Amino acid sequence: MGNDRRIGWVAGAGGGLLAGVALPPVGWPWLLWPAVVLLWSLTESRGGPAGQRFRRGGLWGLAAVLVSHRWLLWLHPLDWIGVPSPLSLPICLALWLAIGLAAALLVGGWTVLVGRLDPARPSTALLAAAVWGLAEVLLAKGPLFWLGLGAAALPGDRALAGLAALGGAGSLAALQLLIGWGLWRALRALPAQRSRWLLATLVLVVGCHLAGLALLAQAAAPPGGRAERWLVVQPAIPTREKFEADQQRRLLLQLASAQRQAATAEPPVQGVLLPEGSLALGQPLPLAAPVEVLSGGFRREGVELRSSLLRFEPGELRAGGGIDKHRVVPLGEWVPLAGLWRWSGLSAVGGIEPGSASRLLARPGGDVGVAICYELSDGAALAAATRQGARWLLASANLDPYPLQLQGQFAALAQLRAIETGRWLVSSANTGPSLLVDSGGRLIEQLPPGRPATGLVTVQQRSPLTPYDRWGEGPLIALALLAGAWRWVSRAPG
Repeated sequence: MGNDRRIGWVAGAGGGLLAGVALPPVGWPWLLWPAVVLLWSLTESRGGPAGQRFRRGGLWGLAAVLVSHRWLLWLHPLDWIGVPSPLSLPICLALWLAIGLAAALLVGGWTVLVGRLDPARPSTALLAAAVWGLAEVLLAKGPLFWLGLGAAALPGDRALAGLAALGGAGSLAALQLLIGWGLWRALRALPAQRSRWLLATLVLVVGCHLAGLALLAQAAAPPGGRAERWLVVQPAIPTREKFEADQQRRLLLQLASAQRQAATAEPPVQGVLLPEGSLALGQPLPLAAPVEVLSGGFRREGVELRSSLLRFEPGELRAGGGIDKHRVVPLGEWVPLAGLWRWSGLSAVGGIEPGSASRLLARPGGDVGVAICYELSDGAALAAATRQGARWLLASANLDPYPLQLQGQFAALAQLRAIETGRWLVSSANTGPSLLVDSGGRLIEQLPPGRPATGLVTVQQRSPLTPYDRWGEGPLIALALLAGAWRWVSRAPG
């Protein structure tokens, strides 16, 4: 009995660690599936009472998130925003652990629920996988979610990720769980039945890869829309120094140089792209150049401060429009009831309020779907913008002072969003990744990370809609309802 308990704890910790490693930037689902097999093993009633299964499943979730989100520790030191040095590391550790504990609660609860429904039944597996996938989609609209099993196929298995064009990241998360369930079911089956389960799982894997390749081939069809050339500026100004006078002058010199380069380039360039938070509140452009500028910056809506992507018309010095960040970082940018707390949060620019939920930026040259910073994890919002007319996607971010691990995750999410929507995506980031991804999720160009650079990219406008653009999570919701109905009426063993 004691040995079984130890095996359960090892399965929880080992499976979670393996899952954390398998997520982007590694992005290799073949490494994730053994971790999911261990997770399914924790749902069995013979693994102990519900409380014990909850703790072991929670350990799986905790370990997976602590490994995949370890970049949060690079927030330290926080002395540049007034946090005393002795408190800086404890605060960063507390944020890291809080996100891990939230994952532990969710995965632990899922483990107990699945255990009560009998995880060996195919109906339970379908229902549990669909619920997990829908939960990831829902969490991506909240303040704490960044990365889940839906992103695990990239960058290592783009063929499998091609299914995102059909059902989005939620369906990919459900698929990872179903493949792991098939392998787990084969391991626990009688020897005479084992080959049947392995064959069924192999057919599922091969079939999904073939379907993904077919969807990617469709995305590679000629776009039919016009092409735009943009000059991407990667300032590489440390966040801890960005509002110093010397750094602001340096940024404006970079911007003026980019405007001049764009104005004289042949073939013609549509405009210049700058990352999140580049321009200070009320900052005009240094030149009235005859090219469009899309730049991260700040603006006021009444008395509220907004982090925005500002749009400058050709020849204009001041922004005439833009789109506000909707999903603001808790504590870092936004604090609930900040007026009562008399605290504006950890942001260097003070408390920021969220803008409209729409991610569509209207512009004469063709509408754009915009993700500012970690809004990139919300695929449903960008699919909605694509339905509303976005011809390409723009991700604007400032990922300093985080390590290359986070840049790899950001690049993988950029590939996933391009596949889901069938749109080309340009990323403009302070220290990287500044890149171009085509509508099939292929990384076309990328600036060297961590140092100042500029690059010309050609983005193709597209108008065809993918199934995910049209139906969103509809197929996954239908799967959950059908699986729930099957589970309800089924009386035979799975």
